[in-house]
Amino acid sequence: MPGRGSVDVQSRFFAAPDGLSLHVRCYEPEGALRLPVLCLPGLTRNEADFEPLARYLSADSDRPRRVYALDSRGRGRSAYDPDWRNYNPAIELADVVAVAAALDLGRAIFVGTSRGGILTMLMAAVKPSMIAGAVLNDIGPVIEPAGLMRIKGYAGRMQRPNDLQHGAAMLRDLFGTQFPNLTESDWLAWATRNWREDRDGLLPRYDQALAETLKDLRPDQPMPDLWPQFEALPQVPLMVVRGMLSDILSADTLRAMQGRRADLQVVEVSDQGHAPLLAEPVIMEQIAEFMQRCDDRASQG
Repeated sequence: MPGRGSVDVQSRFFAAPDGLSLHVRCYEPEGALRLPVLCLPGLTRNEADFEPLARYLSADSDRPRRVYALDSRGRGRSAYDPDWRNYNPAIELADVVAVAAALDLGRAIFVGTSRGGILTMLMAAVKPSMIAGAVLNDIGPVIEPAGLMRIKGYAGRMQRPNDLQHGAAMLRDLFGTQFPNLTESDWLAWATRNWREDRDGLLPRYDQALAETLKDLRPDQPMPDLWPQFEALPQVPLMVVRGMLSDILSADTLRAMQGRRADLQVVEVSDQGHAPLLAEPVIMEQIAEFMQRCDDRASQG
């Protein structure tokens, strides 16, 4: 375990190109000279998913780096869009570009979970020079229809829990087969990331209108693949983390990705599905070592 240093952690807000307020959780240690990290969450997820990893990377006294975790529009503390049609990858990609510019990141290592990984691949097509390395968390160019239909079945449809303990039980019932080894405290922490307290009770930490973006999904009509976007990723270090119980990123797709990128670094998490939590010390250390590779590559020009 690396030594721990002090880190300034704060929330900052930036304007999207259309003026919508976007929230970023910023982890900024003193003396951080390494490549910064930009974390992009999944479809209905938020920046809190990256807190363990962000603290691990930023507080490493031997190799501290700045870490920024974005709440996409309609998620977490970012503003909800009055038009659900704006919850689409093109507009969200423009948001990422705007936030990266506002943070003056220059080149960064991208960590994208699910939807965030899709945005990372799309970024490669429009701003490849920004990517100094990428971690795709349980996402690839082919998205399995079964997993998409499972997400469609619960996104925006979950009942409101009575309290966080009830919420933890709901999550365990819904995701227990994909995360069989989580403890009661793990499920409670997940519930805390999933709901927020309001005067009317617990509310989801995302705009439930996001469910509208999934309404036309059908199991017999797979999404278009993203092979061109994957192949547009620059020749910088690339890591894929796959949950071995995942129904979104298949083993076949992962093998095909390896066939197209011989230098692809793969981490498979045996007891997790979609998407790996990136919170276990061994996983975080593997990601930290991967980012050292990114630093080394960048220093070579």
